[in-house]
Amino acid sequence: MTPTTTISHSAFAKKVLEPSSKKAEAEALSFYYGDFKAIKSVTLPIQEKRVTALIGPSGCGKSTLLRSFNRMHDLYPGNRYEGSIRLFPDNTNILDPRVDPIEVRMRIGMVFQKPNPFPKSIFENVAYGPRLRGESRRAVLEERVEAALKSAALWSEVKDRLGEQAFTLSGGQQQRLCIARCLATDPEILLFDEPTSALDPIATASIEELINQLRQRVTILIVTHNMQQAARVSDYTAYMYLGELIEYGETADLFHKPQRAETEDYITGRFG
Repeated sequence: MTPTTTISHSAFAKKVLEPSSKKAEAEALSFYYGDFKAIKSVTLPIQEKRVTALIGPSGCGKSTLLRSFNRMHDLYPGNRYEGSIRLFPDNTNILDPRVDPIEVRMRIGMVFQKPNPFPKSIFENVAYGPRLRGESRRAVLEERVEAALKSAALWSEVKDRLGEQAFTLSGGQQQRLCIARCLATDPEILLFDEPTSALDPIATASIEELINQLRQRVTILIVTHNMQQAARVSDYTAYMYLGELIEYGETADLFHKPQRAETEDYITGRFG
């Protein structure tokens, strides 16, 4: 797919970034599917309460890198990591085998390309994480569910339908429900893997607006093929190709003044 070739300068007009500390950092990270090296010694800082976009052609390792941040690859045999991903301020290497991947996924939530609500009620979808952490008090669960749904801009649409099955919601509502499910565990980082690729333009705009709101309380790492979307929602952008990190920087700089010819070729549509 050829990337969008024009990015409006107005997309960057309000991106004046204040200093921020690192929330996480991949350090010399490599990842293997069996003998295949999909990620090649990537070092990438993730700034706290900022949105970082991963861009690049299909098969370049964006989603593989993203899923490393919450140990999703542990679910399949034959996969292995080299290097580290450190979570701050406690400086925990979340790839350390002594670190519980379930706890990692509570701290780092993930929203997938296609909405994936559980075959449960709207209420129980959002209450799932707190229940998993041992919370069983109904009043507390109700409070957590309401707060998460409000944070995901869904409460007003579902507050009278909490007992209904999640699959009765529209596609855009299901995706916001999945975001609420993540928010219910009060995560430090949210991972978005092309969260709007299966949605219509109206639902896409709603998710993008929500991302802009969420950056005030949580760090976000998003994979997107849409250059315009990366320009609209991200503060920092990383361009990947064949498993390598080619260039990383503030989004406005990377799109308008890329330092590498490969990056410029991709964002201007000359790639391939």
